[in-house]
Amino acid sequence: MGALSFGKHERIKKRRDFLRTYEEGVRVNSRNFIVILSRNETENKRLGITVTRKAGSAVKRNRIKRLLREFFRLNKETLPGSHDLVVIVKKGVPFLTYDDVYEELTNLFTERVINIKK
Repeated sequence: MGALSFGKHERIKKRRDFLRTYEEGVRVNSRNFIVILSRNETENKRLGITVTRKAGSAVKRNRIKRLLREFFRLNKETLPGSHDLVVIVKKGVPFLTYDDVYEELTNLFTERVINIKK
């Protein structure tokens, strides 16, 4: 697959992987997201997304997930390698555009996350 793809090997799919990331990972908060970063056994960067019903309707939840996957797909080269990244969407998230998601997560990664786990 190309560098700008989002393949199955880049997704966190199993519950045990989510739980391990929750327990071992470093948590960082932003206005709309909680990001948990944890080392994994593979050499891949993997993304997991958690959105509860409290975040909004199904349409809103699916849109947020699409925006987060798109951010990961386009910016995965700048993220730390061999890490699992779980993004938890906080409840009551306003309608976000891709630019809003990009700005918030870019600030989060450059200021806090990358400095913690190199």
